[in-house]
Amino acid sequence: MTAGPVERGHWVLIAGGAGFIGSHLCDRLLDAGHRVICVDDLSTGRRANIAHLERRDDFCFLERDVCAGGLVDAVAAAIDGGRVSAVLHLASPASPPVYLARPLETLAVGSTGTANLIAVAEAHAARFLLASTSEVYGDPLEHPQTETYWGNVNPIGERSVYDEAKRFAEALTAAHQRANGLDARIVRIFNTYGPRMQPDDGRVVTNLVHQALEGRPLTIYGDGTQTRSFCYVDDETAGIVALLDSDVTGPVNIGNPNEFTVLELANTIRTILDVDPGLEHRPLPSDDPKIRQPDITRARTLLGWEPAITLADGLARMIASIRSASN
Repeated sequence: MTAGPVERGHWVLIAGGAGFIGSHLCDRLLDAGHRVICVDDLSTGRRANIAHLERRDDFCFLERDVCAGGLVDAVAAAIDGGRVSAVLHLASPASPPVYLARPLETLAVGSTGTANLIAVAEAHAARFLLASTSEVYGDPLEHPQTETYWGNVNPIGERSVYDEAKRFAEALTAAHQRANGLDARIVRIFNTYGPRMQPDDGRVVTNLVHQALEGRPLTIYGDGTQTRSFCYVDDETAGIVALLDSDVTGPVNIGNPNEFTVLELANTIRTILDVDPGLEHRPLPSDDPKIRQPDITRARTLLGWEPAITLADGLARMIASIRSASN
């Protein structure tokens, strides 16, 4: 197992790199002096998210499903036999409507896709970072959630296709770490928002922001007292890269510990936009977590990381980006 920051000058592979968080990681790692190969089948990612990078000599795009065979050889051919120094696995549907519509594909990318990407990392003696999720805690009985909490997940519920895919991916990563000495990192990502989110992805921030911008009633599931902890994407990617470059093994929560109810989120959006489109209440989805708040003690003490961007500031930046893109 290697120690210290990932070597510059070699390739960093980002699976799911044309997605929301993945594309921001492409930007950040290129800015840090890495060469980046983005692997994405564009099933949920968008080519537009990386279009500004495709003319760069230090960026390579490989359109490919990470669950397909021959990934090690395909990566070697794409980078002309170069060396991969790190593999970041963000290749998964992440919004509930998408993973509920693609249950088998979501389970496959957590299992077969993880195995294939670990094989790439092992072929290059590269560091492997798994993007896991706060969903591994399910509908938590511990609050806030620490990395030692094992979770409260319904293994056969609708949401289990995502929750259990990520839990299995963590188990597979940890097994390779113990059995084969894989140089692995696991980040548990909490609710992240910002530019490049798809307007119809079904996540609460995008739903409410776009509804408010269009003057439509804001959809509130349940009574709106369920909580989430929202982390702006610039903070999130800074935390992920800090973990990637660290010697910290074992899962690390990267998220904003400031907890808000969904109603508070809706009111913050209405205040920023100075609109009052009203609320439309709908039934709470199956197994929807009632509370969500990361304990980031490990990230603070071991990585020196904590988020800096407030919810109001982050939402204002996101709204400005949406308006700019529509002009």
